[in-house]
Amino acid sequence: MSITLTGAALPLFKAGLRNLSHCLDKAAANAAIRGVSADAFISLRLAPDMLSFASQIRIACDTAKNSTARLGGLEAPRFPDDETTFVQLQARIQNALAWLETVPLDAFDGREAADITFPVGRESNRTMSGEAYLTHYALPNFFFHIVTAYNLLRNGGVDLGKIDYLIGSVK
Repeated sequence: MSITLTGAALPLFKAGLRNLSHCLDKAAANAAIRGVSADAFISLRLAPDMLSFASQIRIACDTAKNSTARLGGLEAPRFPDDETTFVQLQARIQNALAWLETVPLDAFDGREAADITFPVGRESNRTMSGEAYLTHYALPNFFFHIVTAYNLLRNGGVDLGKIDYLIGSVK
């Protein structure tokens, strides 16, 4: 049996966001132990010219919902990019997960060769087949931002390990 776009996309987006939420939970617990606010993590960066931790969370969520919408020919909800607290970032993850739960399991059926046009940067677009879009753009972009958020938390002193990234709170 071959893998479907739905099987390659939805479970990975959901698991990645759940694992990201788990990492944020561990970061909040770490901050409490250290007697600081978890909100201190929001502006973390590894380099001055990179996007902040909050932006990594926003983009991971947006990539999951927007990619799913593009692949399924659906309308994704719009989330304002106004989170200023750790609690709000967690809510954004939960909102993205809640929307992904509404996506019909057959939404991507037959869309492997469909043209998917998407923004690249602020001023250009690109078009790829559904399968190429998912495997060469959407999933790599999604995991790039999740692993960057993970690395920012690690660099910020949070005790995270590979298992937190891979399976999070799954037991």
